[in-house]
Amino acid sequence: MKVFDLFCGTGGLTKGFENSTRANFDIKFGIDVLESSVNTFKLNHTNAVGLSEDIRKVRRSEVERLTGVKRGELDVLVGGPPCQGFSSIRPFRSTNDDDPRNTLFEEYASFVNYFRPKVFVLENVVGLATHKKGNTLEIMQECFHQIGYDTDWRLLNSAHFGVPQKRERFVMIGVERGAEILFPVPTHTHKGSTIGFKDKSRILDTDSNKNLIAAISTMEAISDLPPIASGESANQYLEIPKNEYQASRRKLSEELTLHVATDHSEKMMEIIRHSGKNISCIPKHLITSGFSSCYSRLDAHEPAVTLTVNFVHPSSNRCIHPILHRALTPREGARLQSFDDDFQFFGTRTQITKQIGNAVPPLLGLAIADTISDMNI
Repeated sequence: MKVFDLFCGTGGLTKGFENSTRANFDIKFGIDVLESSVNTFKLNHTNAVGLSEDIRKVRRSEVERLTGVKRGELDVLVGGPPCQGFSSIRPFRSTNDDDPRNTLFEEYASFVNYFRPKVFVLENVVGLATHKKGNTLEIMQECFHQIGYDTDWRLLNSAHFGVPQKRERFVMIGVERGAEILFPVPTHTHKGSTIGFKDKSRILDTDSNKNLIAAISTMEAISDLPPIASGESANQYLEIPKNEYQASRRKLSEELTLHVATDHSEKMMEIIRHSGKNISCIPKHLITSGFSSCYSRLDAHEPAVTLTVNFVHPSSNRCIHPILHRALTPREGARLQSFDDDFQFFGTRTQITKQIGNAVPPLLGLAIADTISDMNI
């Protein structure tokens, strides 16, 4: 099944598709404006064409030529248009697919209109569901309806699909008119707080299913990694995996990469030593400002909170190791995003950290891919 990935970032979503054993997904194309992210995408999707371009400047016919995938031959189109620009979305004008005035969402819609995939997946921030009191979402769905697609959407919590992180995403699935739409069925349960959205039918239910296993916790995901201190690094595993999740991420990896801890200042180390569940644990004289989640320690026995693009710096969010006195390493962040240890990242440590923080967890992508394979498209 041929797959295109728009606004692909590292390709975490489509790596989940590649890992599916229910269908053979062939990733043919990825595009993103960030060159380092596209280089990461190409390292891990070796058969795909990867473009580092502004999607508004790339003609659909050129993508057709580069990939050899013609109109009507594409099975799945996925992607998450950046939320900047939602405010200016207009009713879709399908007559001009190369209009430079298009918003990034309209570029996504025009790819759907040009290539006519059997199914598309649009993922985004959960705030899209309530943007402009739902009006933005109505316009988006009407866009797709005008060009012959039915759509439905849900708010998915990554922790319900084996990801050790309470990362919540908006996911819309579209199909050619009249086809069936399915959403992933949760495999894990988590009792913690979730999205406060009024229409509970949009949030997948885990309470009624007593056979689900507990969500993967932070320490279940990272406890096999060497216990390095601030400023230290390690490139070898010191012990065997302690559970199925760790074994699945390690696979046959022999060399440990990206396990490099931020070298914190002495003042930051003092803050970290006081850190707890939220910023109120820090003595007032040590900090001047910050959100409630800043300078906070992850709970060892819960899935992690949503990673940000600066999860190696305690001032950005709740990203201090559950036990050790330091922020997470990029490898620990990748584990919490469900990347396998052999997934290759391109770029500087700062670029890689941002790529990890911005990514769609591959295990969430896998759940979506497996569901699409059941849709008989």
